Amino acid sequence: MGCYCILMATLTLPSRLSGGLLGLLVGDALGVPYEFHHPDRLPPRDELEMTPPPGFLRAHRGVPAGTWSDDGAQALALLDSLLARDGLALDDLSARLLAWFEEGRYTPDGRVFDVGVQTSRALRALRDGVSPEEAGPAGERDNGNGSLMRVLPVALFHRGSDAELCALAERSCLPTHGHLRARVCCALYCLWARHELAGHADAYARAAAELRAAYRDDPARAEELEAHVRPDDASPGGGSGYVVDTLRSARACLEEGSYEAAVKAAIALGHDTDTTACVVGGIAGVRWGEEGIPARMRDALRGREVVAPLLRGLLAAHGAQPAR
Repeated sequence: MGCYCILMATLTLPSRLSGGLLGLLVGDALGVPYEFHHPDRLPPRDELEMTPPPGFLRAHRGVPAGTWSDDGAQALALLDSLLARDGLALDDLSARLLAWFEEGRYTPDGRVFDVGVQTSRALRALRDGVSPEEAGPAGERDNGNGSLMRVLPVALFHRGSDAELCALAERSCLPTHGHLRARVCCALYCLWARHELAGHADAYARAAAELRAAYRDDPARAEELEAHVRPDDASPGGGSGYVVDTLRSARACLEEGSYEAAVKAAIALGHDTDTTACVVGGIAGVRWGEEGIPARMRDALRGREVVAPLLRGLLAAHGAQPAR
């Protein structure tokens, strides 16, 4: 624990910011080939690499190794919007999400694949003129992880109060995910990321306590937090596409001692491997910094020319210089 705390204290803000953005993209890309597989059908953890071992029946055949999916593309669209508008503007975010969906922006090669059913419905509604505040399905069964997977840039960009951060995290969900449960999960995740940025070893616990206090006089949000999200429930997740399960999976995987171990633990859960590893990888990248992401994984990531200007913009927004 002592060495861990020293490492946490010595990481710079640029390293944590770069680590968060690259960490979510690397985690996403690492998980792409293994998506939809039952955990029993996955290779051993030490063989989980960008290029799967010979003979493995990879998902999304034809997609080159090191390619992020819809998770990373939407996160980049959100970051680009935050930088361009110096804050969250749902009309601008929606336009950028549609530019990804219809034109392949924010991808390494202009190719769009693996679009979630709920997100696809919402984006088609946006295209047909439904307002961003109303486009996201909001039924009980509309609680996929499609807003959680992209929300980290809100925490990386925002420099205001914790209450403002939570409100922005929730609002960023609306174009695709309108149910309050998904929005509460995004608020908790962003508070968690903020405490990781500050180097707090108990970041998740702090975030949960703060959100519980913030919702004390808000019965609807308190009900979602306590009855459904249940932040004190330490049971492991199952790697599914349900937003609460994804958040729970991330918490369990981040008990591991390194970036690589955490994202491989996420993929080992099977099922929605790219999104679970994306959500885990973002927090893990903030926690262990850019240098904590193995060089072979960073080097294997495609589309760095797409990421570089957005990362420079993020660092500039904090008055920071690149980590290296």
